Amino acid sequence: MKYTVIFEKTNTGFSAYVPDLPGCITTGHTKEETEHNIQEAIHGHLELMREEGLPIPEPTTTAELIPA
Repeated sequence: MKYTVIFEKTNTGFSAYVPDLPGCITTGHTKEETEHNIQEAIHGHLELMREEGLPIPEPTTTAELIPA
């Protein structure tokens, strides 16, 4: 499965979250660090959901860049 990740620039680096996995968030000083961190966060989030017997949500969120 592939989940959409939203990256946001912050005053101290970047943050990222997965809309289809509430609570799956991370931060990093660089975008590359944040990408690595969110991959680990997704893995850990899904692993914990499986351990707790919770249903794994299907990815439904998409994102696009729209010209302004």
